[in-house]
Amino acid sequence: MSSPDTGKFEALLHSARALIFDCDGTLVKTPDLYGKGWRKAFRNAGLDMELAWYHLRAGMSEHVLMDAYEQEHNVKLDRERTVQDLRTALLQDMPSVREIQDVASVARRFHGLKPMAVASGGPREIVRASLDAAGLLQLFDTVVTIDDVNNAKPAPDLFLEAAERLGVTSRFCLVFEDSPQGLQAAGNAGMSVIDVNGLI
Repeated sequence: MSSPDTGKFEALLHSARALIFDCDGTLVKTPDLYGKGWRKAFRNAGLDMELAWYHLRAGMSEHVLMDAYEQEHNVKLDRERTVQDLRTALLQDMPSVREIQDVASVARRFHGLKPMAVASGGPREIVRASLDAAGLLQLFDTVVTIDDVNNAKPAPDLFLEAAERLGVTSRFCLVFEDSPQGLQAAGNAGMSVIDVNGLI
């Protein structure tokens, strides 16, 4: 579902028994940060990555994005070093992370009223650091990351794990997402979903 009218949006919010939020591009403004970080990591490996190429794939988990780069550019990455360089760059720029107000306000509104989780395809260290930098970490009962599941979005694993931790059946969960693979993952998990691109 995208850009619901106010009445329908409120109905979805109030009927949901739990709220699950993606992190990057949904709760916090990090796509540009990731773009710069990936570009630096690839440059350290002697490779070029166009920001436009990245933005078409924003929201992909690290190894999924590297799979795509290797296949499209016929190269083999030193994945351990590339990931290390990416995460170092992200942590250096973490103080610049800001919340996406229209979505973060929903989390603040329902904090303590409904169980809430973050389900992100990013690594635990980076996801928690970005939420903390934006002042949002304390709002959530649990944070699920790619480190906690076997399969990245669009597989439903992240959302199913979040629902299990919250103790709420999937069909009673409402997801907030910004990426195509995240929207698909929520649908694959049998959850209602709001495309935040229609809200922000």
